[in-house]
Amino acid sequence: MAEIPRNNTGLSGEYFVAAELYRRGWSVGMPIGNAKAVDLFAEKENTVVQVQVKSIYKRKNIGWPIMQDQIKNNCIYIFVNLNADSMTYPEFYICTSEEAYEKTSQYATRGIVNIKLVDNTKCRDRWDKLQLKSYATEKLTQTS
Repeated sequence: MAEIPRNNTGLSGEYFVAAELYRRGWSVGMPIGNAKAVDLFAEKENTVVQVQVKSIYKRKNIGWPIMQDQIKNNCIYIFVNLNADSMTYPEFYICTSEEAYEKTSQYATRGIVNIKLVDNTKCRDRWDKLQLKSYATEKLTQTS
């Protein structure tokens, strides 16, 4: 099976994460473009969460490229293995920004989050992290 283009890998991951969030009762907003500050906004029960999605095509890719200095505070990072080589359902690894920073191996010119560091019960399918108060901001309501 031919690999999909890099940009499509990222978009595929974002759409899978959005679909999973919808399935779990969240409303999702997706900014448009390639130079977005945040990949997704998720809202549920008057809280809004900023979500960054990083995707790889297959487990053989080892991990997700990311530089430590690009990790945003107060953001949830969802690392997606699309499993496109086996055409099985994607795997989701959810990290706080602090966890993403800690799990990034930083080198001179690149950084990577190794899949072995997040493939555990602290990260895999931990959708509950989206509701942590430090990462969810209360939505402002206006009264007329």
